[in-house]
Amino acid sequence: MPRTRSPYPPEFREQMVALARAGRSVEDLAREFEPCAHTIHGWVRQADRDGGSRSDGLTGEEREELRRLRRENRQLRQERDILSKAAAWFAQESGAMRSRSSDS
Repeated sequence: MPRTRSPYPPEFREQMVALARAGRSVEDLAREFEPCAHTIHGWVRQADRDGGSRSDGLTGEEREELRRLRRENRQLRQERDILSKAAAWFAQESGAMRSRSSDS
């Protein structure tokens, strides 16, 4: 099942990351604000990747490109399947027309 977008706006996530980097404990932030500590840790890790200080995963830009390419790939597969079925149908129809015209 695909993940849904975060219910937290980007500005809020950026503020949480800034507070964590400023020395506030992630657990304190989780108690004071709604997201759990695991979520805030994830935001900090992703911000580090996006900033170039981590290389253990995809940056936000790479994630978006991957998402876009997967969507495009899915669309192209659907189009290919439709064209393949249409070609088979037309081939069958043209074969039926040839046999009808040869009967005359």
